[in-house]
Amino acid sequence: MSFLTLFLVLLLFICISSSNGARKTFYGKQSSIKDDQDGLCALMVQTQGYPCEEHQVTTKDGYILSMQRIPQGHSSNAKSQSNGIPVLLQHGLVADAATWLSSPTNEALGFVLADAGYDVWLSNSRGTNYSSGHTSLSPSDSGYWDWSWDELASYDLPASVQYVHDQTGQNLHYVGHSLGTLMAFAAFSQGNVYTMLRSAGLLSPIAYLGQIRSDLTKAAADAFIAEDLIWLGINEFAPQGNSGSKLLKTICKLPGIDCSDVMSAVTGPNCCLDSSSVIAQGSQPTSTKNMIHLAQMIRHGTINMYDYGNEDDNNKHYGQPNPPAYTMSSISKDFPLFMSYGGQDYLSDVDDVHNLLNGDLKDHQSDNLSVLFKDNYAHLDFVHATNAKEQVYDPLMDFFRSH
Repeated sequence: MSFLTLFLVLLLFICISSSNGARKTFYGKQSSIKDDQDGLCALMVQTQGYPCEEHQVTTKDGYILSMQRIPQGHSSNAKSQSNGIPVLLQHGLVADAATWLSSPTNEALGFVLADAGYDVWLSNSRGTNYSSGHTSLSPSDSGYWDWSWDELASYDLPASVQYVHDQTGQNLHYVGHSLGTLMAFAAFSQGNVYTMLRSAGLLSPIAYLGQIRSDLTKAAADAFIAEDLIWLGINEFAPQGNSGSKLLKTICKLPGIDCSDVMSAVTGPNCCLDSSSVIAQGSQPTSTKNMIHLAQMIRHGTINMYDYGNEDDNNKHYGQPNPPAYTMSSISKDFPLFMSYGGQDYLSDVDDVHNLLNGDLKDHQSDNLSVLFKDNYAHLDFVHATNAKEQVYDPLMDFFRSH
């Protein structure tokens, strides 16, 4: 579930992943999980009667990412076919590919696309339980967590797109939710992966974060909690542990903070959730550095690379005293984009989305930009609403068919 910075509130009491018995760690070599009965294929796809394959791809900086492929739909579905057009689905923050699988098969986008005849590929970002491998590092090493969404955009996304392109011999569609859209925006602004893509569908698009409406999220960002954790040597942000709820209760007593419904306080009042699918998805680790980077965006309202906090370190990494900006206006004006956002979304705020649409993308070719506004949708409705197929996914597939 893409609770963009709910877990920033819980950071002081994070449980380090060494206590997480569910983590599958593969490091030091390219390890195979083709027959892993605990993989997402076995646990969430094949149990529903769909074919599924486990794949792995190694990024240029050594992270071994798990991918799942649903090459065709359910055998009982008349539209099911092999060799369909590939679609890559990229989850959001503190989530994994279960995002696209945890709802019933007639509601979850991974299954909906497969039944519509697409060749569905599911990515899992570095640091998540099924993508915890590295060619030389272990998650117990602090260096393993030395990344933010900069690296997700410059390494994970290109590696995943390249792998799907090479495996299928076809250009593909891309779908991202929340942080998955930010990864795409950053990559596109730098001219990456265009030649291998047909289009991109961006749900709850995140580019600017300066106008989010969640008081909880803003309070966590303004308190520099994640920066304090880095200073304490806590590099992995694992949103688990009973002690986290104690801190949440403490923060909820602060003046002006309403925690009567924490999920709604962070994501906005979701209209149409299948609550069982949200629970089934669970949460995944990310890096504390990634959380700092997102907090920087909230505080400054900009889309810059990670700020190391002083001119010397920024000069060391970037050759300039301030982190470079991602220039959204440099996104190719003829690249097909489908964007859907919600009027109740506290994270992908309407004003921030309008800032992107009416500013950076104002000259985008109208035939290659489709915008779908859902007034009653909040952040999680786009991946867990019971009516998302009719409201969002059918229009998305219509857009795919036209491109």
